[in-house]
Amino acid sequence: MKFSDFQYSRPDLDAIGREIHQSLKDFNNAASADTQCRIIEYVNAIRRSFSTMFNIVSVNYSIDTNNKFYEEEKKFFDDHSPIFSGYISDYYKSLVQSKFKQELEKKFGNLLFSVAGCYIKTYDPIINDDLVLENELCTEYNKLIASAKIMYDGEERNIAGMEPFMLSTDRAKRKEANEVKWKYFADNAEHLDRIFDDLVKVRNTIAKKLGYKNFVELGYHRMGRIDYNAEDVKRFRSYVKKYAVPIAAKLKQRQANRLGLETLEYFDGALDYNSGNATPKGTPEWILENARKMYEELSSETGEFFNFMVNNELMDLVNKKGKEAGGYCTFIENYKSPFIFSNFNGTSHDIVVLTHEAGHAFQAYCSRNFDIIEYHNPTLEACEIHSMSMELLTWPWMHSFFKEDTEKFKFSAINGCMIFIPYGTAVDEFQHFVYENPEATPAERKNFWRHTEKKYLPLLDYIDNDYLEQGGRWQAQRHIYESPFYYIDYCLAQISAFEFWRKSNENRDSTMIDYIKLCKEGGSRSYTELLKVPKLGSPFNEECFEQNVSYVEHWLDKVDDMAL
Repeated sequence: MKFSDFQYSRPDLDAIGREIHQSLKDFNNAASADTQCRIIEYVNAIRRSFSTMFNIVSVNYSIDTNNKFYEEEKKFFDDHSPIFSGYISDYYKSLVQSKFKQELEKKFGNLLFSVAGCYIKTYDPIINDDLVLENELCTEYNKLIASAKIMYDGEERNIAGMEPFMLSTDRAKRKEANEVKWKYFADNAEHLDRIFDDLVKVRNTIAKKLGYKNFVELGYHRMGRIDYNAEDVKRFRSYVKKYAVPIAAKLKQRQANRLGLETLEYFDGALDYNSGNATPKGTPEWILENARKMYEELSSETGEFFNFMVNNELMDLVNKKGKEAGGYCTFIENYKSPFIFSNFNGTSHDIVVLTHEAGHAFQAYCSRNFDIIEYHNPTLEACEIHSMSMELLTWPWMHSFFKEDTEKFKFSAINGCMIFIPYGTAVDEFQHFVYENPEATPAERKNFWRHTEKKYLPLLDYIDNDYLEQGGRWQAQRHIYESPFYYIDYCLAQISAFEFWRKSNENRDSTMIDYIKLCKEGGSRSYTELLKVPKLGSPFNEECFEQNVSYVEHWLDKVDDMAL
């Protein structure tokens, strides 16, 4: 069924509440594990229907934030999702207290109960109004970014529409384009500060009401992290500082040399070559057709998946006015369908985001038949392994998209992956500061961000851009507003993606088998247990970290980038 034919109706929360509460009453009074299993299936059917409606609204609103119908429906979910969270919390409490827990664990596995126990720690009815406010503030941020109307080069553009100009080979023009983009953020800085300040305060209030010292531990529980903690992440950040930051600094110096610049300024950062970055050599339709062929040749499983996506119109890829920024993949449960959202703008990022989100979507497609909802997707650091590895496993087909620019693209892609790790780590350290110091002022937050940039991105120079020099860059990072503590997941996953890439260079066929095996596991194991499925090392292990970043460094060292 095509996405446009997916049926939407607003959920009746009162009716859902009555059904779930009666089901849980029956569950608690059940005389056998089999009866409880049937009730779990019934409750999960209700959950799938609610999630389906939520995601249909989310996707349609993302595509057009000016659509009044979906704006109203988005507000309905912002206001009422906390009520549904309460129903799920009640379900999980009954589940972990089941008198037949041993039998249920044998049938469904221990992880379901670990997930349930973690979730229970994140919810109490006393925080419902706070959750509504949190949702509304996230929507306000996304609306503000999506509504950007920037007059440039004779046309009104949004944020994504500015990116091609920020890659201009004319240094004066790319500086101008960067200044115009960042002026939008500077002009809205007070608004952005207020939204974030309110978010930090409401999240801190939620944490205190739930009995936490601050939001940090609650944030980790929200992320479902059951087999590592903030101390493990702090140790990972130390590896980044020790190994990745020096490599990234060397790569930025190489970039300055390629561009013939003595100093690499902030507006030079996205341009890799004086001859221009690699770009796709065709239209979005041409890209999609080449992607179809690529996935058919990559494996039978990926071919089946991508044809399903194309034939059912489960992608909205091209940038347009009123569209939310960024890219994502979601899963629409009643239709067992992933959906890919992005903003093609004629840059190499179009191919990166397509392969990245296709990695997410392929995993969702592989694990769509799990009866237990919790096993459809793993926690996010594992999800990002699927996506970031897919970016690299598709390299043999990049010539289809980039033609004569293929080698430029490959060097830029793996170079960008390495340079990203310190930035993503800076985001994580910043977020720990923010939620460990909830009373910090907007100015203090910006000062700490700039301090963190200097620690992890030592060659970054903002020259005469006061907004960025004063620490405003983070306000363009949607995850910081919307998904606290998410960003380190990309860094952890990047190390695993490097390992998949290294293995694929040694034995492509066996690596693809391992990759598909990982995707089919879905969320049926915890993060560290999932790493064992394709025999990947742990990014929390210093030897694993150093081995994988060194492999990438040596590969980059062999490339004569001055000739590209």
